[in-house]
Amino acid sequence: MRMQKITLTVLHRLAILVYIVFSLFPLYWILKVAVTPTDLLYSEGVRMWPSHATLEHFSFVLQHTAFPTLFMNSVIVSGSTAIIVTVLASLAGYALSRFAFRGKFLLIGLLLVTQMFPLVMLVAPIFKMLAPLGLTNSLTGLVIVYSAFNVPFATFLMQSFFDGIPKDLEEAAMIDGATQFTAFRQIILPLTLPGIAAGLGFVFTAAWSELLFALMLISNSDKATFPVGLLSFVSKFSVDFGQMMAAGFLALIPAAAFFLLIQRYLVQGLTAGAVKG
Repeated sequence: MRMQKITLTVLHRLAILVYIVFSLFPLYWILKVAVTPTDLLYSEGVRMWPSHATLEHFSFVLQHTAFPTLFMNSVIVSGSTAIIVTVLASLAGYALSRFAFRGKFLLIGLLLVTQMFPLVMLVAPIFKMLAPLGLTNSLTGLVIVYSAFNVPFATFLMQSFFDGIPKDLEEAAMIDGATQFTAFRQIILPLTLPGIAAGLGFVFTAAWSELLFALMLISNSDKATFPVGLLSFVSKFSVDFGQMMAAGFLALIPAAAFFLLIQRYLVQGLTAGAVKG
């Protein structure tokens, strides 16, 4: 019996190790290509680590390309989108969870319908809507578009968290003299921090990696985001893999730092549904 338990433990940990290696190997390979000198990228063949490593690709990307500007544009757009969507989704999710009003289920249905259309179908209509307002070729326009597409999912996510919080908590606060909004802000909202973290993580990642609208709505290279900038390393006859991988690795840093900051709440948020009730 003890031997069987030891065997299961070893197999369990081995499976976890295989999963970790499988998940992190692409990141390792990006770093490996990024530190490989250009003359060794094709001459050495497939090797787990180059015979000589260099930071020339990182230096070139940071000093001789527009990557720092594109990087900052992505931080502004993704951060702004995440904050706006989280605020709107928190309020909308609370309203859908707590209030019964005419047209509630129609509104929920409309939110679901917005998730059914392929994004490529909406590029032309959105461009025609934003152009007269002067919002094409601007970071503000991107934030508006990203927020519009992410609010429905984030609203449903927040609604599920509010549904899991007993109404008795806010009713007790209102008996003590608190208003509905005060009860929401001081009692209910702190209890949904895991949900807020999960929503922030989802929205930030979606905005950070979005390419289609950033490519179609932005024509000025100074207003582009880093996914668009990565395309600049692809020319008609060649691809500069070293510089592309260096830029891609650098682009992972803010996303990794963001998730590191919210990981405690994120884990709670992603597992809350498994134990609710």
